[in-house]
Amino acid sequence: MITVHADVVGSLLRPPGLLKARERLAAGAMALPAFKAVEDAAVDGAVALQESAGLEVVTDGEMRRLSFQSQMTEAVEGFADHDLDAFLWGDWHGGEDAGDWSRERPAGLGITGKLKPRRHLAAEEFTYLRARTRRIPKVCLPSPSLWANFWDAERAGGTYASLDAFLADVVDILKGELAELERLGASYVQLDAPHYTAFLDPALRSFYEQRGWHGTQWLERGIALDNAVMEGFPNLTFGFHLCRGNQASRWLVSGDYQPLAKPIFRRIRAQRLFLEFDDERSGGFEPLREVPEDKTVVLGLVTTKSARRERPRELIARIKEAARYLPLERLALSPQCGFATSVLGNRITPADQKRKLRTVVRVAGEVWG
Repeated sequence: MITVHADVVGSLLRPPGLLKARERLAAGAMALPAFKAVEDAAVDGAVALQESAGLEVVTDGEMRRLSFQSQMTEAVEGFADHDLDAFLWGDWHGGEDAGDWSRERPAGLGITGKLKPRRHLAAEEFTYLRARTRRIPKVCLPSPSLWANFWDAERAGGTYASLDAFLADVVDILKGELAELERLGASYVQLDAPHYTAFLDPALRSFYEQRGWHGTQWLERGIALDNAVMEGFPNLTFGFHLCRGNQASRWLVSGDYQPLAKPIFRRIRAQRLFLEFDDERSGGFEPLREVPEDKTVVLGLVTTKSARRERPRELIARIKEAARYLPLERLALSPQCGFATSVLGNRITPADQKRKLRTVVRVAGEVWG
């Protein structure tokens, strides 16, 4: 099992050259081989950044993704045509710095046919990353019940009779992906599951209940689906990331983890829980009482949403506070979320990003040696 005390969540800021190349590729002004060279160079830069910060775990920065979850819709047939807005809808809050932002759920989201993989989701990401680092390569995949965001019973037609049938195929696709990643030598996979915190917001909870499950079903069935994905891979260490929304320095919901703590912390198969605690919206550490002995909590204390300079002394004090509820050796440190959940990225600079990653490593070294 992976036991490092300095970790990362996944995404990093996309370089301007990569963003421009994406635009040119979409406009037909750039050939795919040339684009892939730009994409590869961006991954090389992501690896170099993380290694120079001193991290033992590295990702590819999700440089090949439009959004943290977009590899599913790019690699699998059966989803209706969509653009970036498919991953951005909701009532986002940004405070004085980023401002509020509201986007309607695109009317065209839905399922147009039976899901059928046309390629692997993350095999290219992993094999390229594995060849360019001697650190621990981590791959991030979306939680299966997150795909209820795309479910529309009317548009599904006769393809899927229910949400359960649709998500069963999502589980099978993700399990197939894990089997391929394991075959290729992967040892560390993270499931991203920000939708669970929607239960902290009445409007978002109502949306999910309209998909077909009600009340506690969303927690019970969602956890069962996540566990079904992870079952049968004893050689993989699993992380499980729970944030409250992260898009262009904005967030979706507020509230502590207490309503989710018992069902998720106690029952999820993942060994490492990535939890955000970077501001007052996150509540206190009391829910950590519910974490069983076989799990580590990776404390997301370093914000990715702003350029705020975290002081090591303050972070160490917060880690010691969390250790009142969980032994210090079962704690670790990371940024609170990715730096660029989609190609939009958060409102920080590459220098801010670099400094924050180094702060994570420095503080982890001081606390755990």
